[in-house]
Amino acid sequence: MAPAVPSTMERPHFIGIGGAGMSGIAKILAQRGAKVAGSDAKETATAQSLRELGATVHIGHAAEHLASDASCVVVSSAIRADNPELARAAELSVPVVHRSDALASLMTGLRSIAVAGTHGKTTTTSMLAVALTELGLDPSYAIGGDLAGPGTNARHGEGDIFVAEADESDRSFHKYDPEVAVVLNVELDHHANYASMDEIYDSFETFVGKVVPGGTLVIAADQPGAVELTSRVRDLSTLKVVTYGESPSADVRVHKVTPRGLTSEVTVLLDGRFLTFTVSVPGRHYAHNAVAALAAGVALGIPAHNLASAIGKYTGVKRRLQLKGEAAGVQVIDSYAHHPTEMTADLEAMRGAAANSRLLVVFQPHLFSRTQELGTEMGQALALADASVVLDIYPAREDPIPGITSALIVDAARAAGAEVTAVHDKASVPDVVAGMAKPGDLVLTMGAGDVTDLGPDIMARLAGP
Repeated sequence: MAPAVPSTMERPHFIGIGGAGMSGIAKILAQRGAKVAGSDAKETATAQSLRELGATVHIGHAAEHLASDASCVVVSSAIRADNPELARAAELSVPVVHRSDALASLMTGLRSIAVAGTHGKTTTTSMLAVALTELGLDPSYAIGGDLAGPGTNARHGEGDIFVAEADESDRSFHKYDPEVAVVLNVELDHHANYASMDEIYDSFETFVGKVVPGGTLVIAADQPGAVELTSRVRDLSTLKVVTYGESPSADVRVHKVTPRGLTSEVTVLLDGRFLTFTVSVPGRHYAHNAVAALAAGVALGIPAHNLASAIGKYTGVKRRLQLKGEAAGVQVIDSYAHHPTEMTADLEAMRGAAANSRLLVVFQPHLFSRTQELGTEMGQALALADASVVLDIYPAREDPIPGITSALIVDAARAAGAEVTAVHDKASVPDVVAGMAKPGDLVLTMGAGDVTDLGPDIMARLAGP
């Protein structure tokens, strides 16, 4: 049985309850019997799903939304200090709890797997959640995206395993004490919080140091940042290190990845035996995510052959190369990729799936700070497409930075030989794409902002009157 709801979390109020991380915690608390309330900037399907679980969800932020009997206010790092509900909490002396502390409290007493890395966290966490559920282990999970099957990002299960996506962006993953930690890759990102790779390494070292005595670190054997981190933590006497990847020295070695359209067949060498299984999403990087999930489950004592078969039941996460539909012979696919490494991986995967078809990309940069630091690399990644449309920067939580616009990406893409069209009016994108696309083409909407909303509009425009 899962632990009871902590007393401080019996009547929580979430500011920004519709966010990917926040909504997951709210859902689990509601399923455990807490009286959940919160607010969000706009009405969404997530808000409605929370109401269906018994939560009270207000639209807009206002001091009166915070109930006087709230046991705590839960915030993420994106919530600004001048939020009226946060100010009201101070007036009422209601404790303020960071999202990561709330999630950590839900994991207490359970066997936890925390999945970290600059990219790939959501997919790998989802693969584990699906596989463990398929095996009847009834795990709890909190993920940064909605699973394609269940259509949710979180669930309270009656089993003793909790799988969680561990966010390094604000160092909040330091709050967890996992039995198994997974590190997929270590790269410089989140430039508002990390000034150098040394800071990134220090942060990941702290995360790995929180693994419970006798626990396991599952870490990539091929990615340079992960290799460096492995060398830094190898001497931790209470830690078992399991590496995975294509390196001959990997403990779980990726022997072969065979593309099969929008799926892959993966063969690994584990404990001296070859094991072949299907990954129902395209691309070598997703195959590696599946192997990381396999290694993490084995570290918990789950038989490898059972786990491998169950991982094949994973059908994707919304926004991770999600097929949105087809119109006029054109398939429209959605990608959350916003870091150059992610962009390159997804574009290479779709390049392989496209075969002789053209690949058209609608890219929306995410964050001014990320564009400032990585805009050139983003543009270079777009050269993998046959043609691209680049939108203005999606600011999310950030204020503009003078001189930083999507023109940085457009210029870099053109310098790399890419065919690029800059579009400043998002509403005009369906018309632009319809003028470019031909039957048999693949259209990929890409970015972490609201570019995902364009998929249905593009298909409607392609379908015509």
